[in-house]
Amino acid sequence: MNYTLKITKRSDFPEGIGQAEVVDFLYEHLDRFRDTKTSISRAIDYCFSTDAGKGGYLLLAMEDGKIVGAVVMNYTGMQGYIPENILVYIAVHNGKRGKGLGAQLIKEVLANTEGSIALHVEYDNPAKRLYERLGFSTKYAEMRWQKEA
Repeated sequence: MNYTLKITKRSDFPEGIGQAEVVDFLYEHLDRFRDTKTSISRAIDYCFSTDAGKGGYLLLAMEDGKIVGAVVMNYTGMQGYIPENILVYIAVHNGKRGKGLGAQLIKEVLANTEGSIALHVEYDNPAKRLYERLGFSTKYAEMRWQKEA
């Protein structure tokens, strides 16, 4: 990794990289834990919202002008009873895994985010051990009910 770039508004993107490139990167490198490109794009749109209680940022790890890691952090607007930040997506380029880049990204997020952070991780996701080593703990088992369309 040559450097990281924190993006808080669309005009912060470096030349040649925009939201579509970040969405494509996350979609490809989230592997079996991916969401749809539409869902990823909506999380990024939320980052750039100026509505009260919304917002967030992207953190991009760059190497030779290319994305090698990405984080999508959203503010929850719920401080005091739910963590005020949720780490929605984190991905490292498939060819760069196992070299500490994911840990570097998480450490940068922890150092540069005010307030508590929540994230969702599947029990069988190998990254779960990394999150635990960096101080994340399991507080709840998330349960969901999906309304049929």
